[in-house]
Amino acid sequence: MVTSFISLIFVVLISVSVAASDDGDFRGAVFGVNSKFSGKERSLSLFKAHDNLRHLQILASGVDLPLGGTGRPDAVGLYYARIGIGTPPKEYYVQVDTGSDIMWINCIQCHECPKRGYHGLELTLYDPEDSFTGNLVTCSQDFCAEINGGAVTGCKANASCLYTETYGDGSYSIGYFVMDVVQYESVSGDLQTKMANGSVIFGCGARQSGNLGSSEDALDGILGFGKANSSIISQLASSGKVKKMFAHCLDGENGGGIFAIGHVVQPKVNSTPLIPDQPHYAANVMGIEVGTQFLNLSTNTNGSGDKTRTIIDSGTTLAYLPDAIYNPLVKEIVAGQSDLRLRTLHDQYTCFEFSGSVDDGFPMVTFYFENSLSLKVYPHDYLFVFEDFLCFGWQNIGMDSISSTDTILLGDLVLSNKLVLYDLENQTIGWTEYNCSSSIKLRDEITGSVHLVLQDMFDTIHTHRYPTKTVGLSVCRSNMALGTLLVI
Repeated sequence: MVTSFISLIFVVLISVSVAASDDGDFRGAVFGVNSKFSGKERSLSLFKAHDNLRHLQILASGVDLPLGGTGRPDAVGLYYARIGIGTPPKEYYVQVDTGSDIMWINCIQCHECPKRGYHGLELTLYDPEDSFTGNLVTCSQDFCAEINGGAVTGCKANASCLYTETYGDGSYSIGYFVMDVVQYESVSGDLQTKMANGSVIFGCGARQSGNLGSSEDALDGILGFGKANSSIISQLASSGKVKKMFAHCLDGENGGGIFAIGHVVQPKVNSTPLIPDQPHYAANVMGIEVGTQFLNLSTNTNGSGDKTRTIIDSGTTLAYLPDAIYNPLVKEIVAGQSDLRLRTLHDQYTCFEFSGSVDDGFPMVTFYFENSLSLKVYPHDYLFVFEDFLCFGWQNIGMDSISSTDTILLGDLVLSNKLVLYDLENQTIGWTEYNCSSSIKLRDEITGSVHLVLQDMFDTIHTHRYPTKTVGLSVCRSNMALGTLLVI
């Protein structure tokens, strides 16, 4: 049987800080995690619909500012977090997204923004005037010049620093930047944390086009973990209190996981270089093996020989392959089953009838990256039950919206049950297979000591019940560890 698949969502009471906290002892941020699709069977159509919307962000064009995919308020991410902002603090639900480069919240001027969003969550519009610590970011500040690639023509020194974000479907978001206090739990020892706070710059969404503001999947905003200097991880690192590293480990079977900001020292992770000057986390695939048979990757048209540019995106559910890779991969997967008849359902899913054990009947697929790093994908990961058929989670880019025919896009289908480490200090990304319900160890960059972080440090405090599913919301206990950790 195909094991049930659970994509995760961050549901956390978190905080992050760029400025030093009151005691100057920042060590990371803590996230509690739950599944976005908890309580449901793996749904190929649901995942594909999510990815189609997600890819409008990846392919965004006409962006006035180099925000690298600043968040849409609808369902472009798989994970969301509950955060506290302002003095006194108010709670906001934000997507935690490795594909976005800033933190961004809907603000009081947004009359089109919904009052309720995903699963009926009550949404809150941020008002900087309601916070004693909220301040506008002006055109004269370094952040405004940096995010605009230089001084903004016609923007007076004391005027607000503005932004405009346009997406691939023509929708848009317009707003301005502010600085305010956020809260976090800081790791203070093994299985121990203490409260801290600090300031961070984020976008304040003042206006959304209609299809952005009306989505039933809307949230308050985005917590961006992208590569740019404006992202949360980059701002945290600029304080000198945390390494420019973060990791996630998503449990595909139990719906839990860990997200950590900082230096993960256990488990050990092998890594591969990130491709330079790319807006997304991308690395080169050098080979693909199906069972014991290697595919021919030399059909690329981009002049890179046998290298294939591969985006690692935790916000995508499935895996997308160029036509020249997809077709031979599917052919090789079913080569050992001579009686299978492939058919296309709904003009997009490649499916077949099969009643046996998928792990016994079909081969493992292995992606080989530079520096001898491999990524194994098992049959129970890449096959889905759909309308009494088994269908491939592999999708053909030739039938999808992704523009580059020579790009692989790997999502949660291949990332579950692996600890994935993003090391922007050394411009690498790596992973290892891991039991995501177990502990990890983080190094305190101030003292050099190593602290243990466990999933059990988080409690589920209450549950929202709806006709089709149950979603648990988690918060960190007062004794949680802060090193940047995400646990479900």
